[in-house]
Amino acid sequence: MSSTAISTEVQPSLVATVTTETVPGHDIVAVFGIARGNTVRARNVGRDITQGLRNLAGGELKAYSTLLADARDQAIERMEADALEMGADAVVNVRMETSEVTQGASEVIAYGTAVKLA
Repeated sequence: MSSTAISTEVQPSLVATVTTETVPGHDIVAVFGIARGNTVRARNVGRDITQGLRNLAGGELKAYSTLLADARDQAIERMEADALEMGADAVVNVRMETSEVTQGASEVIAYGTAVKLA
Protein backbone atom coordinates (compact mmCIF):
# COMPACT_ATOMS: atom_id res chain seq x y z
CA MET A 1 0.00 0.00 0.00
CA SER A 2 1.48 3.34 -1.03
CA SER A 3 0.96 6.62 0.64
CA THR A 4 1.02 10.02 -0.98
CA ALA A 5 2.41 13.09 0.70
CA ILE A 6 -0.13 15.74 1.50
CA SER A 7 1.15 19.25 1.14
CA THR A 8 0.59 21.31 4.24
CA GLU A 9 2.38 24.37 2.90
CA VAL A 10 0.62 27.49 4.09
CA GLN A 11 0.41 30.38 1.66
CA PRO A 12 1.72 33.63 3.13
CA SER A 13 -0.96 36.20 3.74
CA LEU A 14 -1.20 39.83 4.70
CA VAL A 15 -2.05 41.03 8.19
CA ALA A 16 -4.43 43.63 6.74
CA THR A 17 -5.75 45.19 3.54
CA VAL A 18 -7.44 48.43 4.53
CA THR A 19 -8.77 51.64 3.00
CA THR A 20 -7.44 53.70 5.90
CA GLU A 21 -3.96 55.22 6.15
CA THR A 22 -3.04 53.08 9.14
CA VAL A 23 -3.87 49.71 10.66
CA PRO A 24 -5.35 50.19 14.15
CA GLY A 25 -3.07 48.82 16.84
CA HIS A 26 -0.02 48.63 14.54
CA ASP A 27 2.79 51.02 13.68
CA ILE A 28 4.11 51.21 10.12
CA VAL A 29 7.88 50.63 10.17
CA ALA A 30 8.59 50.50 6.42
CA VAL A 31 6.91 51.63 3.21
CA PHE A 32 7.65 49.60 0.06
CA GLY A 33 5.67 51.55 -2.52
CA ILE A 34 2.53 51.04 -4.55
CA ALA A 35 1.12 47.53 -4.72
CA ARG A 36 -1.28 47.00 -7.58
CA GLY A 37 -3.33 44.33 -9.25
CA ASN A 38 -5.63 44.50 -12.21
CA THR A 39 -7.77 42.42 -14.51
CA VAL A 40 -9.65 43.09 -17.74
CA ARG A 41 -12.95 41.33 -18.23
CA ALA A 42 -15.12 41.16 -21.33
CA ARG A 43 -18.81 40.48 -21.66
CA ASN A 44 -19.98 37.59 -23.84
CA VAL A 45 -22.69 37.53 -26.51
CA GLY A 46 -25.02 35.13 -24.67
CA ARG A 47 -24.86 37.18 -21.51
CA ASP A 48 -25.41 40.39 -23.50
CA ILE A 49 -28.64 39.04 -24.98
CA THR A 50 -30.13 37.91 -21.68
CA GLN A 51 -29.02 41.04 -19.83
CA GLY A 52 -30.31 43.24 -22.66
CA LEU A 53 -33.77 41.72 -22.19
CA ARG A 54 -33.57 42.27 -18.43
CA ASN A 55 -32.50 45.86 -19.05
CA LEU A 56 -35.73 46.45 -20.98
CA ALA A 57 -37.79 45.23 -18.03
CA GLY A 58 -35.65 46.99 -15.42
CA GLY A 59 -33.93 45.58 -12.39
CA GLU A 60 -30.44 44.44 -11.49
CA LEU A 61 -28.26 42.97 -14.23
CA LYS A 62 -27.06 40.10 -12.03
CA ALA A 63 -24.72 38.52 -14.56
CA TYR A 64 -22.84 41.81 -14.92
CA SER A 65 -22.84 42.34 -11.15
CA THR A 66 -21.25 38.92 -10.71
CA LEU A 67 -18.73 39.60 -13.48
CA LEU A 68 -17.60 42.85 -11.83
CA ALA A 69 -17.56 41.36 -8.32
CA ASP A 70 -15.30 38.53 -9.53
CA ALA A 71 -13.06 41.08 -11.29
CA ARG A 72 -12.77 43.17 -8.10
CA ASP A 73 -11.87 40.09 -6.05
CA GLN A 74 -9.20 39.08 -8.56
CA ALA A 75 -7.72 42.59 -8.68
CA ILE A 76 -7.47 42.64 -4.87
CA GLU A 77 -5.85 39.18 -4.81
CA ARG A 78 -3.28 40.32 -7.38
CA MET A 79 -2.58 43.52 -5.43
CA GLU A 80 -2.04 41.50 -2.25
CA ALA A 81 0.31 39.10 -4.10
CA ASP A 82 2.26 42.11 -5.41
CA ALA A 83 2.58 43.45 -1.85
CA LEU A 84 3.80 40.09 -0.55
CA GLU A 85 6.45 39.95 -3.29
CA MET A 86 7.72 43.33 -2.03
CA GLY A 87 8.03 41.94 1.50
CA ALA A 88 5.00 43.78 2.90
CA ASP A 89 2.62 42.39 5.46
CA ALA A 90 -0.18 44.92 4.89
CA VAL A 91 -1.62 47.25 2.28
CA VAL A 92 -3.02 50.58 3.43
CA ASN A 93 -4.96 53.30 1.65
CA VAL A 94 -6.47 50.77 -0.78
CA ARG A 95 -8.42 52.19 -3.71
CA MET A 96 -10.17 50.67 -6.70
CA GLU A 97 -10.99 52.02 -10.13
CA THR A 98 -12.86 50.72 -13.13
CA SER A 99 -12.54 51.87 -16.71
CA GLU A 100 -13.71 50.72 -20.10
CA VAL A 101 -10.70 49.72 -22.21
CA THR A 102 -12.70 48.82 -25.30
CA GLN A 103 -16.35 48.35 -26.10
CA GLY A 104 -17.59 45.49 -23.96
CA ALA A 105 -14.41 45.12 -21.85
CA SER A 106 -13.59 46.79 -18.54
CA GLU A 107 -10.46 46.97 -16.45
CA VAL A 108 -10.63 46.82 -12.68
CA ILE A 109 -7.53 47.93 -10.79
CA ALA A 110 -6.85 47.79 -7.06
CA TYR A 111 -3.92 49.69 -5.61
CA GLY A 112 -2.57 50.78 -2.26
CA THR A 113 0.60 51.34 -0.29
CA ALA A 114 2.53 48.19 0.67
CA VAL A 115 3.88 48.49 4.22
CA LYS A 116 5.61 46.54 6.98
CA LEU A 117 3.94 46.64 10.38
CA ALA A 118 5.63 46.53 13.78
